[in-house]
Amino acid sequence: MTTAAATASFAYSHTVGFLAYRGRGFIHPIDLALGDDGVMYVLNRGGPESVGRLEHKRVCVCTVDEGYVGEWGTGGIEDGQFWWASGIARAADGRLYVTDEALQRINIFDPDGVFLRYWGEVGDEPGQINRPAAITVAPDGTLLITDGLNHRVQRFTTEGEYLDGWGEFGAQAGQFNTPWGLCCDAEGNVLVADWRNDRVQAFTSSGRFVGQWGTSGEGKGQLSRPSSVAVDGDGYIYVADWGNERVQIFAPDGEVAAVLHGDATTSAWAEDYLAANPDESRARREANLVPAVNPWRDHHRETSARVEARFWGPTSINVDAQGRIYVVDSCRHRVQVYRKNV
Repeated sequence: MTTAAATASFAYSHTVGFLAYRGRGFIHPIDLALGDDGVMYVLNRGGPESVGRLEHKRVCVCTVDEGYVGEWGTGGIEDGQFWWASGIARAADGRLYVTDEALQRINIFDPDGVFLRYWGEVGDEPGQINRPAAITVAPDGTLLITDGLNHRVQRFTTEGEYLDGWGEFGAQAGQFNTPWGLCCDAEGNVLVADWRNDRVQAFTSSGRFVGQWGTSGEGKGQLSRPSSVAVDGDGYIYVADWGNERVQIFAPDGEVAAVLHGDATTSAWAEDYLAANPDESRARREANLVPAVNPWRDHHRETSARVEARFWGPTSINVDAQGRIYVVDSCRHRVQVYRKNV
């Protein structure tokens, strides 16, 4: 994997989004895919699967500078609909792939969100799936999927043809316990957020184990249910440390370069909403959004739930070529954007 000679720093930039059931905003976003010119495809898992809430399950298309493009998709069990949407990826031709761990399938959409088809067959044989979670496009154009309850990674063509896979249940090197997020570096090496094993593992493109980061715990460098992983061109590894309500960034030498807890400010979309709803704006100004917490008494989950700026359920993390870091902050219905500086 690549290495960096310079030391990087990481700073908060801005927030995109706020709670909205339709239109400009998100509801329990779980993942995002990056397009051209700062476009983001934000996958909204939505709330409970009730008839009145199914339309909340959708993809919101927006930009990193808070422009709104549109939305597509809805909840349901018919072709092109979502139930427990989990991951989204964008191929080089602009097609988008969405995993659904309840419907046990991978949906394919054209660049405009028009449903094309899906594939998926439940089982544990090669090419079959059981709770597909994350999906990513490898440098060679193939698709990699974390096959959660089969405790493995599988590779497919963009048309859904099975190619290869690796992994089995366990806690030894190269084994998995409910893997969630994954990504590739420029050389095709694969990093996997091994959720219940509280670690990130790295493999070659052929599935040979290379190394791992993290052990169970709350300390620096330790992980609790990591949900997503990303890597940049300098070899920095970004981990959504979901159980610890934070993001940890590992330098190429394996040391922790930064720990992010969330720094959200009010998004432009939220400001527009508050300007149009003065009663809510007044209530917000009067509320204590930064209550005092006792780090020796309050668990990190309680702190995150009480302090609005902090991450609360960081489920996905992405990086782009401009050094921007995108953290999907699910329980607060937003994306927090950071910048890497070298």
